[in-house]
Amino acid sequence: MAKYSKKAGEKVAEAVHEMKRDKLKTSSGKKVTSRKQAIAIGLSEAREAGAKVPKKAPAKKKTSKR
Repeated sequence: MAKYSKKAGEKVAEAVHEMKRDKLKTSSGKKVTSRKQAIAIGLSEAREAGAKVPKKAPAKKKTSKR
């Protein structure tokens, strides 16, 4: 069973393509330069569109070594 739907893959591919053409921007308006960031934006857009995408991983807590 596939983890991601075909629609999610298409959204990610579109986001990476836009990043390569310098057209993908963050919500604050800055250019996206990282491939990982482009993939994250594509998955986020796929979630909003209702595609089958696993839930976001919970944020890791930072622990200080004292």
